[in-house]
Amino acid sequence: MKQTFIYFSLVILSVTLLSCSDGVDNSISFQNMASNDVFVNFRGSKIDVPNGSTVILKEIDKGEYEYETIYEIPAGTTSSSAEGDASGTFVIDAGTNILVIYSSTFIEGTYTIFASVTTSDDQTVREINPLGP
Repeated sequence: MKQTFIYFSLVILSVTLLSCSDGVDNSISFQNMASNDVFVNFRGSKIDVPNGSTVILKEIDKGEYEYETIYEIPAGTTSSSAEGDASGTFVIDAGTNILVIYSSTFIEGTYTIFASVTTSDDQTVREINPLGP
């Protein structure tokens, strides 16, 4: 009986350990479709995202991280602006994938960069009822 219990415990332990992953499966992708280069200030580092390229950050720990977009402007620009999600906070949970897409326009000397952020996480706000459903 004691031997059966030990074998059963070992099987349960091995199944539990096999289901745990070694790495963090979170990522942020920056895709730059703007006419000029973009730089992202994220976690105390400058991330270079040349125009026409995508930069992927992997294995980001769970938490909240602020970011800020810095962008180059073309020669001859008289004014510039950023619209959309050019700065803000990323909320990272288990298995989160975030995509940031940059695009731009240059009309009559005005350069405008647009930033759009999407996430794989469910953004639905749900109230938790401690008494049940």
